[in-house]
Amino acid sequence: MKLGLLFPGQGSQFVGMGKDFYDSSEKAREMFEEASDAVKADFKRLMFEENDDINKTQYTQPAILLYSAIAYELFKDADFEYVFSLGHSLGEFSALYSAGALSLADAVKLVHERGKLMNAAFSDKVGSMMVVLGLDDETIENICKESNLKVWPANYNSDGQLVLAGLREDLEKMEPILKEKGAKRAMLLNMSVASHCPLLESAVTPLKELLNEYLKDEFKPVVSNVSAKVYTAKSEALELLPVQLTKPVLYKQSIKNYENDCDIFVEFGGKVLMGINRKVTKKKTLPVTDMASLEKVIGAIES
Repeated sequence: MKLGLLFPGQGSQFVGMGKDFYDSSEKAREMFEEASDAVKADFKRLMFEENDDINKTQYTQPAILLYSAIAYELFKDADFEYVFSLGHSLGEFSALYSAGALSLADAVKLVHERGKLMNAAFSDKVGSMMVVLGLDDETIENICKESNLKVWPANYNSDGQLVLAGLREDLEKMEPILKEKGAKRAMLLNMSVASHCPLLESAVTPLKELLNEYLKDEFKPVVSNVSAKVYTAKSEALELLPVQLTKPVLYKQSIKNYENDCDIFVEFGGKVLMGINRKVTKKKTLPVTDMASLEKVIGAIES
């Protein structure tokens, strides 16, 4: 069976993520240890216990990547044909791991540093993001352009669902404007960093230097958030991944471009993209989040 592999981004974290894998699998325990050593952090504490660090982006990013990577590692020996990997935002780095572009230690270190760079970009300002429901893309794009506010489209998730990024104070000003234009909902998210917008410009060059250090030269197909097209080489990644910080995630466009190349989607380490996919594609999405769902998905694709 031909599979499109999916990897969620920030916002999918929860206390206890990965614990069932840790309790059930020696491989998972080894990966927890390797990740902890890589960034000198205790991922068991981060992921299994209530704590404030899990919502700090420099820890959120490697924690989500680790959870997705373990789910994929425990699945990858199943009988399936890899077609492409596609991640949402941070998930593109999990996708790169699955494609063989990064070792686990390097992937964890890379997104840990990416988180620190993103934080640094907002050391002197407060960013945020806002989910907008019920308006078409063009209407939202025009509202942003005409507003003269520091607000931009950041995630094209599905028709009628778009996420904006920008300065928190400007997003607050946008809410009544969007509702006046017919938005069913304009919900400000609880975050202080605005991803996928020009406010992250200062992080682009340092991230490119890190990517140059960690990425392997060639790997299996990964779909770019920036172009909604497949890439397979470090040279392409170095053009696409740094500007992924400042450009919107073309998620629904990516699914539409490649849905006919696979029989089914499998999401590793979450169910967020499964929910979005219901509005984007008729192809089924199966989530791998623990040992029970792992066995269920393997059974479904091998039957």
